[in-house]
Amino acid sequence: MECKICWTPYDPATGDDFRQVLPGTPFTQLPEDWHCPNCDAPKAQFIVQSDPGAPALLEQQRVDAQVAALVADFREIWHSKMRDVPLVNKALSIEAVGFHSHAGRGLGVLVSPWFMNLVLLPAEGEDWSELIPGAKEDVHFASGTYEFIHNRREMVGGYKACSLYATMGDFQTQMQAVDLARAVMIELFKEENRAETDRAAEIRATRTAELAAVEAAEAAQAEAEAAAKDRAEAMAQPTRRRLISAGLASEPEDVAE
Repeated sequence: MECKICWTPYDPATGDDFRQVLPGTPFTQLPEDWHCPNCDAPKAQFIVQSDPGAPALLEQQRVDAQVAALVADFREIWHSKMRDVPLVNKALSIEAVGFHSHAGRGLGVLVSPWFMNLVLLPAEGEDWSELIPGAKEDVHFASGTYEFIHNRREMVGGYKACSLYATMGDFQTQMQAVDLARAVMIELFKEENRAETDRAAEIRATRTAELAAVEAAEAAQAEAEAAAKDRAEAMAQPTRRRLISAGLASEPEDVAE
């Protein structure tokens, strides 16, 4: 409990030496005349600061345990398999950012030296051990619909991940990557971002068309350059008649070499 006048806390684990309240004494068992040891406010002026038995806190503790397993799993991958891979960013490390319970499931961002993923963890009593790695699923948030890929790991079990960054070379520091991950967790729940997200298919189609146009232009240019090269090579090879006449004689078009 915490005094809402001066913000002095009462911790049952420590009690109150001033009033000789023994450690382990719950707030509800304090004497009726007990007052704040700092400002003398009565018990009625105290509010709940934290409650170890509160459902929300218990749920967060459950998610934290899942996240600890997730982080341990990927740290093992980092040390055993990925550390010497050329594409990893060695300025970064494995870190879980912003994980909390969303609709009963753990949700947050996992930062690593080789990827940044939005990760969804199973709810209490939910068995994701049979997830097929590589299977895809659309998950809906306030900002739009996102594609998650199913996966399984030895320590954490089944989980679902949405790729935010497939490579991490652009990040200079861990703080930079973590700040972006925190921003993702804020923007994910903003409805004003929905229009941009819902246009993802349109944007991809436009980009595909642009790439196709570029490829067609490059192919046409390559073909034109090849034809010009062939003509140049043909002009660079003199005929016997041109050699004999020092290039002064003209050749009938129907004369074959």
